[in-house]
Amino acid sequence: MFTGIITALGHIKTLDPIGEGRDMRLVIETPPAFLADPPVALGASIACSGCCLTAVDFGTDWFAVDASAETLAHTKLGSWTAGSRVNLERSLRVGDELGGHLVSGHVDGVGTAVSATPENASTRWVFRVPADISRFIAVKGSVAVDGVSLTVNEVRGDTFGVNIIPHTASVTGFGTLQPNDPVNIEIDTLARYVARLAETA
Repeated sequence: MFTGIITALGHIKTLDPIGEGRDMRLVIETPPAFLADPPVALGASIACSGCCLTAVDFGTDWFAVDASAETLAHTKLGSWTAGSRVNLERSLRVGDELGGHLVSGHVDGVGTAVSATPENASTRWVFRVPADISRFIAVKGSVAVDGVSLTVNEVRGDTFGVNIIPHTASVTGFGTLQPNDPVNIEIDTLARYVARLAETA
């Protein structure tokens, strides 16, 4: 489990096919402190732009993960190239501060950045999401966009808007995000279960 509070920005160093299949090994460069406190362990779960992946190798300023063809096909990871920026978060430990909301690291779908409009001291970002997950997104509810825990401020059909403050833009990939870019979307787990209960009531 994660909180949606990004603690480091990394970038893709290399992408290499595994064996003869369509799986890929990704090597992600990161600030050394991200892996050192506490020391990362082989097999640790790391959220990479919202996608929970397992560390299969690491050095002082990099770690490697294996992404299956399924993961590449159903998340934005399939569009990554060398140099792509990656929002990083280590898994939640018992006793850690829960600053965002509970995030599983299981991406529900790939959305698209529609627009970014200055709004007072922040920027209103609007995203379009697949129809099958749009119904789970509600005003004042939580959503994870590329692993970042955000509060939904508007919903219009298959689009929703959030406000990004300068600090968030500076420590996450929002600082370089552009309209039409893909984003990983994870809906709030609570919203999923509430909708399920309503369907069976």
